[in-house]
Amino acid sequence: MDPGHPAGADPAGADPAGGHPAGADPAGGPAGADPAGADPAGGHPAGADPTGGPAGADPAGADPAGDPARGQDMLGFLPTLQALWSARQPQQFKEEAWRGFAALDDPRAALLDLLEGRRACWRKGPSLEAWLTRELERWLQVRPPPGPSQGGPGLGPLQARAARLLAESPSSLVEPLVSIFQLQDADRGSLLAHVHQLHQEGKFKEAAMLGTKLRLQPELDVEMVSAPLLLQDQLGLVERYVDGFPGLQRRLLALMDSWCRPGFDISVVARRHPQAAPPTLEKLRPQVLTRQVLRLQKRFGLDPAACPHAVAQQRLAALRYLCYKRFVEGSLSQEDWADFVRGLVGSSEWLQGRLLRLLASRADAATVARCALDLSLPEEWLPATAATELRRLRLQGRTAEAPIEDTTGRYYQLPIARKDIRVLASWEELARHEAELLQPGQVVGLDLEWRPSFGAWDRPPASLLQLAVQGRVFLLDLLTLTQPGHGQASRALSGLVSRLLSDPSITKLGYGMAGDLKRLAASCPALAHAPEQLQGGLDLLPVHGQMREADGPAPGVDRAQGPRGLSLLVQHVLGKPLDKAQQLSNWDRRPLAEGQLLYAAADAYCLLEVYWALCREPARFHLAGDLARSPEPPGPQEASAPPQQVPVAEVEGAAPEIPARAFRVVCDNMLQGLARSLRLLGADVLALGNNEDHRRAAEVARQEGRIILTSGLPYHTLRAQVGAGRCLWVDCNLKAPQQAKAVLRHFNVRVTHADIFSRCQACNCDQYLKVSKGLMTQLVGLSDQDDPSSAGDKAQSEDTQEPGSAPGETTGLAYDPPCRWLEAAELRASAPATLGNGTRLQLAGVPAGVLRRPGLRHFFCCSGCGKVFWEGSHLGRVASQFHDVLDGPPS
Repeated sequence: MDPGHPAGADPAGADPAGGHPAGADPAGGPAGADPAGADPAGGHPAGADPTGGPAGADPAGADPAGDPARGQDMLGFLPTLQALWSARQPQQFKEEAWRGFAALDDPRAALLDLLEGRRACWRKGPSLEAWLTRELERWLQVRPPPGPSQGGPGLGPLQARAARLLAESPSSLVEPLVSIFQLQDADRGSLLAHVHQLHQEGKFKEAAMLGTKLRLQPELDVEMVSAPLLLQDQLGLVERYVDGFPGLQRRLLALMDSWCRPGFDISVVARRHPQAAPPTLEKLRPQVLTRQVLRLQKRFGLDPAACPHAVAQQRLAALRYLCYKRFVEGSLSQEDWADFVRGLVGSSEWLQGRLLRLLASRADAATVARCALDLSLPEEWLPATAATELRRLRLQGRTAEAPIEDTTGRYYQLPIARKDIRVLASWEELARHEAELLQPGQVVGLDLEWRPSFGAWDRPPASLLQLAVQGRVFLLDLLTLTQPGHGQASRALSGLVSRLLSDPSITKLGYGMAGDLKRLAASCPALAHAPEQLQGGLDLLPVHGQMREADGPAPGVDRAQGPRGLSLLVQHVLGKPLDKAQQLSNWDRRPLAEGQLLYAAADAYCLLEVYWALCREPARFHLAGDLARSPEPPGPQEASAPPQQVPVAEVEGAAPEIPARAFRVVCDNMLQGLARSLRLLGADVLALGNNEDHRRAAEVARQEGRIILTSGLPYHTLRAQVGAGRCLWVDCNLKAPQQAKAVLRHFNVRVTHADIFSRCQACNCDQYLKVSKGLMTQLVGLSDQDDPSSAGDKAQSEDTQEPGSAPGETTGLAYDPPCRWLEAAELRASAPATLGNGTRLQLAGVPAGVLRRPGLRHFFCCSGCGKVFWEGSHLGRVASQFHDVLDGPPS
């Protein structure tokens, strides 16, 4: 800006738009001002009167109507204000503006001159015009306004000019202009006339905005204002226009709903408003209008009955979808289809007629007749062939269902028994299974089911919450548990779910978990904060996205026709998709059908199986990293670390010492030798059989508080299902004694000489019985009589048996575990070699030569499996082999 010229000033002469009188000094001062005496700080000519007009101005020449005259515009001090505003100096800006206002005959008229001349500079947000207008409002609040008074003849023209500016001004000018020109007290008739004038000129947007700013909506016709704007795709402006006026909202909704009625031609409205008619009416098609009407109905909080035509159109769209699912896809049963259609059609004859048209285009006469019978449709509306078939079905008194196709081999099948699917519908049932669901360190699959919604006005609450753990699925009946009057059940539900979600040691699996938790929060007020409570969650949806991105599009595969979402992930990882036939069933129906229970259980349990497979072979599915290590989806740059022996205690120093007999572990079936070595040293060890799945180890560990010892691929999967430090990978390249030493050192297990052979290597039982030599000789003799063929075996055993050692041969070592003597009376009379608990003694393994050994005084037998032991050289060999992990002197 030229410092000598105000913005917009025309040095050659008067600029009517800028408000300069003819003969204005090109240097920027008003006519008659002495440029040499101008005050550079304030922009005022020398001698200006601070309470009136500038020196030299002729008060008699002021136009009471507000027309600009010499010395009555703001352009003289505008450059200074511009500099202060740009420098963000609000206090100096205020002082300079107030001095300028005081120097004007009519600051209000001068403001209008300025604003009218600077329309092109208007913008949203902070601006020089907005600051100046706001300061004038404040100045007028503390000084009596010069110029026309309220109700005077000169205020009306100023209000009219202000109203015209309001129609175009940014929002920052609205409030101060209304206050400055007292528009709230202005003649409503003249303001309404101005709005109508704008409307007649085709300025529909300006008319609506002015009506909104002046709060004239109750006195204006909603259809007159709204219809042209709707044609111009200005629905957002129309919504703001009716905000805060419930009556106007109802009238707007009724207007738009009338455009959705069957057979309505929107071009009729367009011809009524030629200035607003768009080139194409594509955005006013019934489908688009219906969505907008239902959205507004929900936003305004009105009853769906306020827009019956839009509701009917939405239900018709739902009917089309259901007919496609039933008669084209075949993914919806006749029972579920009829259930939903009955609720959609109701008593509407129009919808009944449209349904029959859809049926005729999709199905044969027999199917149309069956549907008409299920839905009680009028026979006279049916085609002749369908009506004949309907009469035949009525005579039979039943509807012949088509045979159901067996799809067992095509879809994912639950690997658990039906008895392991439990429905929990009371607080007692929740309490009974709470410990199993909240087991620390486990993995839980989480899913929700709800009644399908075919209308935008309806968001059904969740009906069922599925929680899958290893070997079992729990179906929490949300509808029953959250019923009014079931306060105890509702509290038990919210407490259980909150603890589950907030426990970081429990990995929660989901597919689109954020959406499920939001619906759960909306369905149960006590769980309103469920999305924020989640810790330790793993959403398989982004993991699936990463897998698909790495795979790329499969050539020749039509994804639109194949499985989608979780079903596609299950097919990718487990080989078969989910059967989604029950997805659209009525989940609010009680009791739930058997097919629904199986579907719900499969939807949750498949998450566990997918997770285990991904953890087992991440590279196969293009996943970097270990899903079990972190609940977050693995990043693309994260390397997959091999399993290693992770320290139990992350803090400095050794782990707490554990006595050998208190050390409880479970070994997978690849570590049978390690299991025997640890039992030999007194540890409590369970070992999986050759045919048992490795996941059984996690189940045993959780139930009995054991540590898992494993090797190979199952490590990551098992580690994710137990608490920190409760799973150890063991190197299979080591021999069993070396493995045992590594495990004992890792967990700081204290083994004494007394622990050796304190537990049966065969069955892990630690309850021995001491048998006298005489009783053992008697039992072996009876056994020989019962089984003569065993004599040869014993003779051979005697020849090959390594000679036993007398107690004194191994210096300082003697085997004498604390146990009671076996009495002959405790043996069963019918089977002398059988203990009272039914365990049969394994006497065939006792060589005859051992019975004749002079130094041997007694035997020991395991009360769990019947194995017989005696003291020999083996005790010394074990002590020697494990001397580096034994604690204390031999006993």
